[in-house]
Amino acid sequence: MDGVFAKIYDGVNMGLSSPQAAALQPQTVILSPRYWVPLGVAVFAAPLFILNLWVGAVVLVFSAFLAVQAATLRFHFTSSALELYRGETQLRCFPYVDWSNWAIFWPPVPILFYFREVNSIHFTPMLFDPKTLQACLEERCPHKLPETPAKTAK
Repeated sequence: MDGVFAKIYDGVNMGLSSPQAAALQPQTVILSPRYWVPLGVAVFAAPLFILNLWVGAVVLVFSAFLAVQAATLRFHFTSSALELYRGETQLRCFPYVDWSNWAIFWPPVPILFYFREVNSIHFTPMLFDPKTLQACLEERCPHKLPETPAKTAK
C-alpha cells in the first residue's frame, strides 16, 4: 500500500487500550484524492467547445463538479465497512458482509470503481488513489466468485 498517499490510523487511535487489541484490528485507511479523472474530462471539454459551445460548457461544469467531489469526499476503509465521508460527516456506510463483487474498470488507466452489494449496485468515478483502493479491497473484501448453475442445482 502506498503509505505516502493514505492517512492511516492504528488501533490505539481507534480507542483500543491494549497493544494486543490494536494488533487484532486492521488499520483504518483513508484514500487520498486523485484529480486525473476531472482533469481528463476537462481536457475532453476543450475540443467540444469548438464543436458546440453548450455541450463543451456542460462537460466542463461536470469536470468542475468531479474536482469538487474529489476535494471533499473521502473513502475510509475500516475493519468492517467502507465508509464515505464529506469532511467529518459520514454520508454512507457499506459493510463488507453485504458485498458480492467489486471491480476497477480499465486497470491501465483506472477511471471507474464498481461494487455490488446484496441489494444495490454502485459506480463511482476514480477520484482517489487506485493502488491503495485495490490493496484495501483485496485485504478486506476479497473477490467472491459467482456460483455456477451446476453448484446451485445440487
